[in-house]
Amino acid sequence: MTSGGCAGSCRLPRAASSGERLPSGCRPVRPAQGPRRGARPAPPLPRRAWLRRPVPSEGGLLPRVPAGCGAGRGSARNRSCCGSDGRKEAPVRAGLWGAAPAVAAACRRTLRAWPLPEVSAAAHGTRRAAPAAVGSSGAGRLRSSPWCLRAEKNETLDHLISLSGAVQLRHLSNNLEILLKRDFLKLLPLELSFYLLKWLDPQTLLTCCLVSKQWNKVISACTEVWQTACKNLGWQIDDSVQDPLHWKKVYLKAILRMKQLKDHEAFETSSLIGHSARVYALYYKDGLLCTGSDDLSAKLWDVSTGQCIYGIQTHTCATVKFDEQKLVTGSFDNTVACWEWSSGAKTQHFRGHTGAVFSVDYNDELDILVSGSADFTVKVWALSTGTCLNTLTGHTEWVTKVVLQKCKVKSLMHSPGDYILLSADKYEIKIWPIGREINCKCLKTLSVSEDRSISLQPRLHFDGKYIVCSSALGLYQWDFASYDILRVIKPPDFSNVSLLGFGEIFALLFDNRYLYIMDLRTEKLISRWPLPEYRKSKRGSSFLAGEMSWLNGLNGQNDTGLVFATSMPDHSIHLVLWKEHG
Repeated sequence: MTSGGCAGSCRLPRAASSGERLPSGCRPVRPAQGPRRGARPAPPLPRRAWLRRPVPSEGGLLPRVPAGCGAGRGSARNRSCCGSDGRKEAPVRAGLWGAAPAVAAACRRTLRAWPLPEVSAAAHGTRRAAPAAVGSSGAGRLRSSPWCLRAEKNETLDHLISLSGAVQLRHLSNNLEILLKRDFLKLLPLELSFYLLKWLDPQTLLTCCLVSKQWNKVISACTEVWQTACKNLGWQIDDSVQDPLHWKKVYLKAILRMKQLKDHEAFETSSLIGHSARVYALYYKDGLLCTGSDDLSAKLWDVSTGQCIYGIQTHTCATVKFDEQKLVTGSFDNTVACWEWSSGAKTQHFRGHTGAVFSVDYNDELDILVSGSADFTVKVWALSTGTCLNTLTGHTEWVTKVVLQKCKVKSLMHSPGDYILLSADKYEIKIWPIGREINCKCLKTLSVSEDRSISLQPRLHFDGKYIVCSSALGLYQWDFASYDILRVIKPPDFSNVSLLGFGEIFALLFDNRYLYIMDLRTEKLISRWPLPEYRKSKRGSSFLAGEMSWLNGLNGQNDTGLVFATSMPDHSIHLVLWKEHG
């Protein structure tokens, strides 16, 4: 209003000095003029008057406008009056969008340079000190503490947020997320990211892979983390694999297989039917199973299909061993025979034992066949001619196992690459040199007890570095270089448990009811599988382990095929097989 009029709610355009009478309730407004001489100047507006709490109006939330500030001026259609106290008592002439630019400009000026009073250090920001003038270069500016400056800025931001609508708040939220949140896997060098990931367990890493594609890519490429996780599960590591994403896939397969073992769901069973009398002898190699029976026959089976490949007429078989061309059998008739698979003809006959032959082994490179018998002797034969080369004596019980194997360690008695002959009876394990000397002496005799109070189970494991055999007290492991007992593994209720296979990571055991897998690193049983009632031979020839490479660590390819086989009272063969991966 430029020339004067009503200061109330009426709209009189004429000035009060025109002499016309004003309606009741209206008061005249003086025209704008300079201050009177000698009059006291009006006090300055409060510094934060425009920051007062907004009040509701028809147009939205607006700040309270002090009297005389001029806010709300606009067209006559939007005009409104202010009370004497400077507070809004009617809708502001300008809506929210009319006032917002002025508020935003004031906020920017405030954030750049806000004249604040100095805060006393003794008051620690709780009491304001009197303003202190500064030099001419800083005239009109006041000193303030950093704490007070932060508080004022926070108050300003709070007020701006209260004035913002949904669109502005959404914009603010999106930009704050970019400014405050830091993706360390994306920003850090790859080497540092891998170092940090090594401290997380595999399950947490799998959860982190779900955060984003970038996280999944970085975590999947952390080869060292996944290799360590696979090793902890008993998995073999092939360092020649160059694919950085390979080991995460291997770990996922490994954790699935270990879960199946823990839940007793890793195996399945099958049966082979074909013999008409009791099966005494079993031997497994490369997916093929040979069975020797009291029905005077030997059969060769494909384990994966259950089909009989060969069937030949033999003598009563107590033990068998085969390769692609021939079959070697030990019999209860005190002889050893060699047969040809393709024709079924007997190619060699070995006579000389005076008792049943319970175990045979041979080596084509050495042209040697060895046999252990119930006559307490071990004989060495020329494989091609059938001639007896040597007879080894010293056992006082049935020789139930002979093993012809290359040595892999060095000692005073042998070197790596030398062939070693082991023979076992009920109480002792004897180590013999391979030679053609007559009546050669035993190199070493191993036993569990000197007084023969503890007997050995009829299964012997020798891999060129360690000798392992089970007894009533547990599993005994000897170092082949020094012949010292390395350890004795004593799981609970071990009196009836027998050894099937022994590796670097796992051992395969069984008793009359279950098949067991033991983790040798912790010496704990990690899985078991129920077995039917079967005939457990005292000589150990009527049951055997299948594939043995997985005992040194699973790798995703060796956990297939046969795990365990045994003969049944109904003359069938009961098979335990690895189940396919899910």
